[in-house]
Amino acid sequence: MLRLLGSSIPRGLGARGAQRGRPPVGAIDLQGSPNRQASGAPPHQPPSSDLVARSVGVCSMMRLPVQTSPEGLDAAFVGVPLDIGTSNRPGARFGPRRIREESVMIRSVNPSLGALPFQSLKVADLGDVNVNLYNLQDSCRRIREAYQKIVAAGCVPLTLGGDHTVTYPILQAIAEKHGPVGLLHVDAHMDVADKALGEKLYHGTPFRRCVDDGLLDCRRVVQIGIRGSSSTLDPCRFSRSQGFRVVLAEDCWLKSLVPLMAEVRQQMGGKPLYISFDIDGLDPAYAPGTGTPEIAGLTPSQALEIIRGCQGLNVVGCDLVEVSPMYDPSGNTALLAANLLFEMLCVLPRVMTA
Repeated sequence: MLRLLGSSIPRGLGARGAQRGRPPVGAIDLQGSPNRQASGAPPHQPPSSDLVARSVGVCSMMRLPVQTSPEGLDAAFVGVPLDIGTSNRPGARFGPRRIREESVMIRSVNPSLGALPFQSLKVADLGDVNVNLYNLQDSCRRIREAYQKIVAAGCVPLTLGGDHTVTYPILQAIAEKHGPVGLLHVDAHMDVADKALGEKLYHGTPFRRCVDDGLLDCRRVVQIGIRGSSSTLDPCRFSRSQGFRVVLAEDCWLKSLVPLMAEVRQQMGGKPLYISFDIDGLDPAYAPGTGTPEIAGLTPSQALEIIRGCQGLNVVGCDLVEVSPMYDPSGNTALLAANLLFEMLCVLPRVMTA
């Protein structure tokens, strides 16, 4: 189903090894070495940098165990290295890899939320969906089928994109299990175009296709951070005609989004919710590594307010898309993306809080 990152790992260094207190995937455990995990650590716990150097191990999300199957997992990070749906600067196919590299900086506890995700859930990295970079339709089929298996196993997917096209087949799989879902969509663009260059499938159309397929509970769709030039004077017309709430970036400037998220929480209720976060929702001063940057966007602190505002909601899946590393050699965009994915993990249902 999924192509593993680092698939040449010797037997015994994968998930089962981690459950037995062995070193992280790819680490060599010399007798008496401090590289070993502390005894009694929860299974699938990211290794502490106090015990294992950050540069050690196979490049998985947060250096978690890498698995080929979602069976037995409560949540999993999944890469979808696809960018043939982009309309401008390509490179998002390398997003999952770079996000994983930067995730080495993230620790296992979220003090701000009081969240203990790895003591609450069994989490692993499922590697990457084996997309077809020569055929967008076939790639969407492969993504849908991969996520059908993940969702059927009762595992909540946290996706590392990839361009925003990937959200459409993911939501096809999610809706098969949960029915039409609510959507919290953070983005500079609404992604509800009908077609471009005669094509109805690219990264500007995923939510139009979701509406066409009945995948969304349109009364529970909120789009935040929308901005930029347009080809019409009323670019929000389609979204609002469907019942979406559209929050323009200019309505977020210089203010906390905690009050907004209180309203969003009321709107979402206890029904299934999917979070889709395009990194270009943030201002390019913070996240330049993306294909279609727009000035005057959200700040990282506002991004945290949005995601943390979902704590306690029935989140059934998340994605972070459109990281294109070649436009940010410093890696700051990918580092920001990795942290936002960790925050998404921390707001999943059943994550214990201290």
